Amino acid sequence: DSQIKLWDLVAAKPMTTLTHHKKSVRCLGMHPKEYSFCSASSDRIKKFALPSGKFMHNTIQQQRSIVNTIACNDDGVMVTGADNGNVWLWDWQSGNRFQEIETQVQPGSLDSENGIFASSFDVTGTRLLTCEADKTIKFYKEDLEATPETHPVRFKPPKDMKRF
Repeated sequence: DSQIKLWDLVAAKPMTTLTHHKKSVRCLGMHPKEYSFCSASSDRIKKFALPSGKFMHNTIQQQRSIVNTIACNDDGVMVTGADNGNVWLWDWQSGNRFQEIETQVQPGSLDSENGIFASSFDVTGTRLLTCEADKTIKFYKEDLEATPETHPVRFKPPKDMKRF
């Protein structure tokens, strides 16, 4: 289904229905502090404000695969995991992808078992855990040696960019 329903739990009825996606919604991810969420389908990743469900913006880049999971930490880093084994790291505010990781398949597994089914940050928000199709759980940690000089973020949004 390409719809998202926001429910009033007290009245036990939907408050609003969001119909911004063209294809089936695969996952939702809440920001831990900001009162908003992202939804992903195979067409786009979209950000909405709560409680009204007001559409805020699309992500700038398109993942071009089926996104199965979204996770976000307190620092505003959003992670999406897809069927093709790609993990993309995004800036929550701007919707810009700043890093891409391609997971390695466990030895003895097929290349088609490269998908990511679930992801979550630990309590500190510095380690990412992924559950993958090759029956592995992988841990990623922040590179403490990274600086803006060693890992520059090249972000130049196009002038004619349409985010809505």
